[in-house]
Amino acid sequence: MAFAFFAYLSRLKLISRWSLMRNTQPENDAEHSLQVAMIAHAIAVLARERYGRNVNPEHVLSLAVYHDATEVMTGDLPTPVKYHSEELRGAYHRLEDLSARRLLTLLPEDMRASFSPYLHQAPGYDRTLVKAADRISAYIKCMEEQRAGNREFDYAADNIRQSLAAYDLPEVQDFLRDFLPAFDMTLDELNHPTEATDPD
Repeated sequence: MAFAFFAYLSRLKLISRWSLMRNTQPENDAEHSLQVAMIAHAIAVLARERYGRNVNPEHVLSLAVYHDATEVMTGDLPTPVKYHSEELRGAYHRLEDLSARRLLTLLPEDMRASFSPYLHQAPGYDRTLVKAADRISAYIKCMEEQRAGNREFDYAADNIRQSLAAYDLPEVQDFLRDFLPAFDMTLDELNHPTEATDPD
């Protein structure tokens, strides 16, 4: 018997993000999930190494890999629609739950308990790090579009930046300070960072 779980998840690359926005460079859920996973892992490492938090960066990474997995069945509902009202938000959460349950049935029974926490992610510190990484990834997308001269993302960039500033977690703020500026650099500047920042 063939199990379809991973074949289904491979179709995340077919789920387009920012579907109501004009994009200079399209982005799909698979690309987004990889970036969120890398950022969430880095934030967790900062939390453990700089602030002594009891966190497992590899677990946070795994949560991030699967944070949008249910969208392979629901699609990526545009933010203005998803958060238009409490009624719509609640309906979408119920739809996500149904999608998670359906995805779990595509695994062998002896694997379902292990994957359930990734598809039904409980609130808590680890989940907060994933949400922060998700927001950072969205902000990076806005930066990239703005650098390409696309003003379509100006409002989203302002809103996301404000939401990130409100995170009362030093590990999140450290990532923003230490890594985010490099996303605004050209390839030549990335290859020669000291030349790019040297006023002389």
